[in-house]
Amino acid sequence: MTATKPYAQLTYEEMAAKNKEYVWHPFTQMKQYIEDDPVIITHGKGRKLYDMQGKEYWDGVSSIWLNVHGHCIEEIDNAIREQLDLVAHSTLLGMANVPSVLLAEKLVEIMPKGLRKVFYSDAGATSVEIAIKMAFQYWQHKGKPAKQHFITMKEAYHGDTIGAVSVGAIDLYHKTYSSLLFPSIKVTYPFVYRSPYGEDHDVIVKKHLEELEELLKERGHEIAALIVEPIVQGASGIIVMPEGYLRGVRELCTTYNVLMIADEVATGFGRTGKMFACEHEGVTPDILTAGKGITGGYLPVAITVTTDNIYEAFLGEYEEQKTFFHGHSYTGNPLGCAAALANLELFEKNRLVEQVANKSIYLESRLNDFYELEHVGDIRQKGFMIGIELVKDKTTKEAYEWKERIGVLVCRRAKELGMLLRPLGNVIVFMPPLASTVEELDDMLSILKQAIYDITEEDKE
Repeated sequence: MTATKPYAQLTYEEMAAKNKEYVWHPFTQMKQYIEDDPVIITHGKGRKLYDMQGKEYWDGVSSIWLNVHGHCIEEIDNAIREQLDLVAHSTLLGMANVPSVLLAEKLVEIMPKGLRKVFYSDAGATSVEIAIKMAFQYWQHKGKPAKQHFITMKEAYHGDTIGAVSVGAIDLYHKTYSSLLFPSIKVTYPFVYRSPYGEDHDVIVKKHLEELEELLKERGHEIAALIVEPIVQGASGIIVMPEGYLRGVRELCTTYNVLMIADEVATGFGRTGKMFACEHEGVTPDILTAGKGITGGYLPVAITVTTDNIYEAFLGEYEEQKTFFHGHSYTGNPLGCAAALANLELFEKNRLVEQVANKSIYLESRLNDFYELEHVGDIRQKGFMIGIELVKDKTTKEAYEWKERIGVLVCRRAKELGMLLRPLGNVIVFMPPLASTVEELDDMLSILKQAIYDITEEDKE
């Protein structure tokens, strides 16, 4: 076996060949991928990433929706180094470590009121898996064993573990595994741009809440929980809820004695202009899941946070076996928790959530100019979560066919122009790091607009 070369001695050609030979990339059609020259990142600084060929790119999707402040942030780097000098990991099974305790305290301070118990894991999907198991076991302990089913939203995405996929509803991602899954009950997430109820937000909210209430009236006695992506449904194309729907869901869950799970993995930690998206409508779910931005985009930490009421249902004598039998090897990892604490200190120091809310107004004004483009059908935005839907025909809202790969081509052109993006079908997702300056956002938006124009209009001239 030969020794690994130092980074400085590696060539792009060597690494591209090794990448092709050994690495299977997530959510990537490898047949096409290995035909292209891959971007191989070597380092990052601020809101930019740099590759082996010396090219620099804006991180236009926050390294898949999770980067907050940028790359190589001194305060977070130092927090990890300091913790590394103490201990890299110790188990949370029947023990504790200092960073995890301090982080839990801090998280409860910033959570929607009433969420008071923090259960750690290592990814958004696992935080959802935990929420599902908690809700299921809660009702067993409460003497209601018939409450075993889950309501989810059509086109929902909650992660890739089997439980999370079971409450997911995007056929493209989930259909293949259908025989492995437990069945969930699906209701429609309100989608204003393509709503069968017209464009009046109040009417859309009313109709969708009526659909949900009808289901709860009939089956509430057998439903353990409803899970929802609050305010913004992410992987389905950045679908923004009309105002009032989330509040209505909370009220219906309370009325029909069904737990409400808010999946804030994508929306949490400032991404929508509030620390948590539920705050837009003053909602406290029974269980909240979060991850991604919790460490500033540094290390894999996720959380499932719940109320004292749910926590107390698991308390009992040892022989009663009411324990929540779930835990991961890296649960409450001290390095990750130290990074998260430093991240939250930066949130406070820089008043970051307030900044995001203010810059979102500026972003909205700039994005309105995109409607000048012939094939921009809809622009959906909440805070720094932005989806631009490209259509063949604005009048009819006719979609591009999958085989046209319009989103892929636009993102490829953006890469050539200096920004990394990743589409959701025909929707171009723009989700910059929360600390991006106005000048940086301007630069990114200029690339984005040019890329859309170059792919959808330039060839027609």
